[in-house]
Amino acid sequence: MHRSAPGRGSVILEKKGKRLGIANIMGAMYLDGVNNPFDAADEAVKYFTDEGVKCTLLDFHAEATSEKIAMGWYLDGRVSAVFGTHTHVQTADEQIIDGTGYITDVGMTGAKESILGVEKEIIIEKFLTYYPKKHVFAGGDIEINGAL
Repeated sequence: MHRSAPGRGSVILEKKGKRLGIANIMGAMYLDGVNNPFDAADEAVKYFTDEGVKCTLLDFHAEATSEKIAMGWYLDGRVSAVFGTHTHVQTADEQIIDGTGYITDVGMTGAKESILGVEKEIIIEKFLTYYPKKHVFAGGDIEINGAL
């Protein structure tokens, strides 16, 4: 598969004779320097199909919810599930699209009393002053969001 970002992009896991294909694709809206995610999704589907993998999950790491929803509909019936990530706020739009599980964003894992995992004061100051600030991970109680 063609890769324009560091990392593997896709993997096939096997346990007890069962195979699972997982692909991570980055959205293009508001994120710079990546290939067309719909082309990348087609490549991932072809790769898994060619390898005989029947259960496939797509982690779609994108900023825009509209791009994530479009990907869900684009892949309907061609992958087992599309899980949106990146915006850190779990959505309540889980559904089955033509046999494909879908959710726009599974949420974040990080400090509960934070702004997207970063110390609140830093992000608030950025909004007030428009000056860049170094992100510092917030401490405190941790929450885990996801999909099962």
